[in-house]
Amino acid sequence: MIAQASNFVTETDTTFFIVVSICVFFLLLITVLMIVFVIKYNRKRNKRAVNVHGSTTLEITWTVIPTLIVLVMFWLGWVGYKDLSTPPKGSMIVDVTAQMWKWNFKYANGVKADSLYVPLNKNVEVRLHSIDVDHSFYVPAFRMKKDCIPTRTNIAWFRAEKLGIYHVFCAEYCGLNHSQMYSKVVVLPEDDFNKWLADRAKQEKLSAGNDSTKTTVENDSTKTSM
Repeated sequence: MIAQASNFVTETDTTFFIVVSICVFFLLLITVLMIVFVIKYNRKRNKRAVNVHGSTTLEITWTVIPTLIVLVMFWLGWVGYKDLSTPPKGSMIVDVTAQMWKWNFKYANGVKADSLYVPLNKNVEVRLHSIDVDHSFYVPAFRMKKDCIPTRTNIAWFRAEKLGIYHVFCAEYCGLNHSQMYSKVVVLPEDDFNKWLADRAKQEKLSAGNDSTKTTVENDSTKTSM
């Protein structure tokens, strides 16, 4: 059973159920009718063929009904897509960069991570980029998927509604190690998330300071030896 952990679960699962139900209904209907016609109109019972004249009413019916059904399925998909692509105002922004074969996440304060940490019950806007080939950001538990395309920024959003750790996959074939391009979404209580973000910012600042000091010492050593 796939986890149900975001605001898009009910809408997406309902659309999926409706589309599958329609497909199964027509599969069974056509199969049953085909078997009935094969038995009823076989050669032994109908040795002599009889011409059948067309019916305008029947032709209009079997054209209009499928058209309406397809339009309903399109509308359900369009509404879901539009909702996924329109983040609410005030959403927390995370830049997601895809490359062969890993994910990178960058927060508004400059913090970077290879896993996506988000607070519980808070709207998160993901801005999707790729630096090489086409990828697709896919979180099954959130029922969300959006392509990452070079030279273009795609936008999606979600609201995580259950604590936990959830898989992130690339759903677009992107080369030899495509199957190994995965990460995770870690959903934390908001206080824990804020603490993680602040601690991570301090660590990165300290690390940057150490790297700068090391570079200065190496340059001084080079000048002395010269």
